[in-house]
Amino acid sequence: MHLHHLRLTDFKNYQEANLEFPAKINCLVGLNGSGKTNLLDAIYYLSATRSFLGSSDNQLVRYGANHFSIHGSFMMADGHHQVACLVQPGHRKVFSEDSRECEKLSEHIGKYPVVCISPTDMDLVRDGSDLRRKFFDTIIAQIDADYLSWLVIYTRVLKQRNSLLVLFAERNFQDSNLLQSYDDQLISNGKLIANRRKLFINEFKPLVDAAYEFVAGSQEKAELRYSSSVSDSDYEQTLTLSRQKDLVLQRTHVGIHRDDFEFMFTHGELKRLGSQGQIKSFLVALKLAQVELLKRHKGFYPILLLDDIVDKLDNVRMVRLLQKVSSEATGQLFITDAGPERTMALFNSLQIECAIFTVDKGTIVRSA
Repeated sequence: MHLHHLRLTDFKNYQEANLEFPAKINCLVGLNGSGKTNLLDAIYYLSATRSFLGSSDNQLVRYGANHFSIHGSFMMADGHHQVACLVQPGHRKVFSEDSRECEKLSEHIGKYPVVCISPTDMDLVRDGSDLRRKFFDTIIAQIDADYLSWLVIYTRVLKQRNSLLVLFAERNFQDSNLLQSYDDQLISNGKLIANRRKLFINEFKPLVDAAYEFVAGSQEKAELRYSSSVSDSDYEQTLTLSRQKDLVLQRTHVGIHRDDFEFMFTHGELKRLGSQGQIKSFLVALKLAQVELLKRHKGFYPILLLDDIVDKLDNVRMVRLLQKVSSEATGQLFITDAGPERTMALFNSLQIECAIFTVDKGTIVRSA
């Protein structure tokens, strides 16, 4: 799979952009703030129906405009497919494939997979469990449509249960039967989600191990663990026993929405004890493992976006990464760089050809 053509209208700082890309390596160069990351965000949005930067749809509309659109042509094994989205804040987001509108955005997730490595990945280590759950939920959802359905139902029921707890506190009354009806739905979907996460970790962890060893060039082992309070044997009992505390706190504090994915070394937690180099290597390994997992399940490589990481890794790690992602066996690559001299030197030293696009204040020109 590769993105052959991309057209943007009123997306971030792009009033209009119309581009064609080769199937392998595309390097976007330009000063900071010129729009390089915005272009990657548009590609990601067309795949994932959201920004990889966490920006709201309102923030993606170009200043002075009232909507944005993205059109892409993807070359797949069975031919070209046209994907488009039209986003107007306050209205329903519309995605279409080959001129057929997607009834549910969830149906689009995973069809045109994209993996992004960026400096914001550091937040996976620094921040709380919410961001890590969202990251891994996104990966699983791309390879398992049922998982996404379970997650949507669980999230909706959790929100309704929390609203009910607030209502009980405000009106000083309880309806145990009504609360139990929500508990039953949380339990059934929560067990499905927890079990699928366990299966995912069993499959994903060896890929992370191999990727970390490749990137770091070290015998030190990094570990990925799934920590959950949910088990088939005691979930219902635990949720029931926590009901009184939930009523006091006015929120549900037991369930898969409190699970965590832990990043560890043999000697302790990555966040506390890992060096900057180890943390960066581990995060890159996570993304490379994601690439391999998607290839295993989809039968083709996802598009890989490398956003402003050239000066975030030392030369040894960067060379290893470029060797990995630019091989003939891998898919299409987009890389941004504010100082292209180092990137070009690395590509030249590895004898790797790439297409150069110069980005300047919302305009993009391909170098001859």
